[in-house]
Amino acid sequence: MDMKRRTLLKVIVLGDSGVGKTSLMNQYVYKRFSQQYKATIGADFVTKEVQIDDKLVTLQIWDTAGQERFHSLGAAFYRGADCCVLVYDVNVLKTFETLDNWREEFLKQADPGVPETFPFIVVGNKIDVDGGNSRVVSEKKAKEWCVSRGNIPYFETSAKEDYSIDEAFLCVAKTALVNEHKHPHPHDIYFQGISDSTVSEVVEQRGGGCAC
Repeated sequence: MDMKRRTLLKVIVLGDSGVGKTSLMNQYVYKRFSQQYKATIGADFVTKEVQIDDKLVTLQIWDTAGQERFHSLGAAFYRGADCCVLVYDVNVLKTFETLDNWREEFLKQADPGVPETFPFIVVGNKIDVDGGNSRVVSEKKAKEWCVSRGNIPYFETSAKEDYSIDEAFLCVAKTALVNEHKHPHPHDIYFQGISDSTVSEVVEQRGGGCAC
């Protein structure tokens, strides 16, 4: 395949450990969900082709570790990104409160040309837990946060129930495509020869919580 002829969009997914980043990606790309929690070590990526209008684009979605000890890996993975997805768990307040940290860390590491207009998407995950009775971050509060930071698009999802995930990633793809047109960069230089297998190891943590 001639890499120069296809539009490859690089998307980074960030958020605290355990908010369901990997589960969202697996549900979106493979339509599968696992109850067993596996912590991502380093970074990994999956790809999915998406049709936008009459254009076929390939989303390269990077899943990064939420643990503090892996933050030093940031710069290498963030560079060249076309969109960043910030994920939190609607049932855990701390994961919402750290969104600003993740956003600032991304802008610092990725160093986009125009940081003020770089596209972010916010996803509130795990809305299915306990029938919604366990949530501590209201949709109103999350939307207010997004509006105050430049009208960031906001979606509420359930990786377990496959709720609103396609809609969220379609928005990601469209947003990334617009940004790529504004700030083109030669992805094929970065990614030729990389397979979708893995660029990280995944370690099983038995007894962990639900990864939805």
